[in-house]
Amino acid sequence: MQYAKLERDVIERELAELQGWTLREDGLAIVRAYKFSNFAEAFGFMAQCALAAEKLNHHPEWSNVYSRVKVCLTTHDSQGITERDFLLANVMQKAAAGRSD
Repeated sequence: MQYAKLERDVIERELAELQGWTLREDGLAIVRAYKFSNFAEAFGFMAQCALAAEKLNHHPEWSNVYSRVKVCLTTHDSQGITERDFLLANVMQKAAAGRSD
């Protein structure tokens, strides 16, 4: 199923509601870097988000080095940002609450 690509004004409005997320330079993804107290916290965050991503059938581009997790969300099928990216970003926000530095 293809999801509708969001207009720039909608993206900016949604980003205003999310702490620390920014629009990637090319405008095709939203990105965020998380810093946790240690590897176990970072990995726990990723595990929790992976379960939610699987339920949403929307998987992040991300990387982890020790206590840091970099996330990039885009909807490849739509070649840009859709509602699904913000759904997963909100899940990540909640998973990081109280866990990140």
